[in-house]
Formats: sequence, structure tokens, C-alpha cells
Amino acid sequence: MSKYDFTFLLNEEEQLKIIKDLITSLKGKLTKEDNWGKKTLVYPIQKNHTANFYNWTIELEKKQMKEFKKKLNFNEKIVRYLILNSQL
Repeated sequence: MSKYDFTFLLNEEEQLKIIKDLITSLKGKLTKEDNWGKKTLVYPIQKNHTANFYNWTIELEKKQMKEFKKKLNFNEKIVRYLILNSQL
């Protein structure tokens, strides 16, 4: 399994459970959760002026990452996300 830093912006906290379920359905693991709180955006994104910021460390197979990104793109509640390969 590869480790990834997964940073994302949400409007609704109810989506957290959906994202966690998505990770476990792809046989991944959530190893660390950070909630950075609600922040004002510098410029509006999809007519949103504020968003909740989250930073998670996840473990997922490289083959499953493509499917994970595809499902994140279909979720309209996620304002933005960034996934970086974490080489520790």
C-alpha cells in the first residue's frame, strides 16, 4: 500500500462519513485525520466563500487511486481536493 496526503475542502460535514466509507470500500486505510476548521476562501469557488478544510493521511493501493479520484470527482459536495504521494 502507498501512503497519500489527502487535503480537501467541504461545505457539509456529513460528507466525511461518505468519504471514509469510500476509502474502506476500496480496501484502504485512514491513518491520520486533521480538521483545520472553517476558513474564508481568497476567491469564491463554485459560489462558495467559506469551506471546511481537512487533511488526512490515507493508505491505498496504487491501482485503487484512479477509482478513488473518479468517485471524488462525482461528489459535488467536495469543493476542491489535492492528493500527494507521501514518501516518508
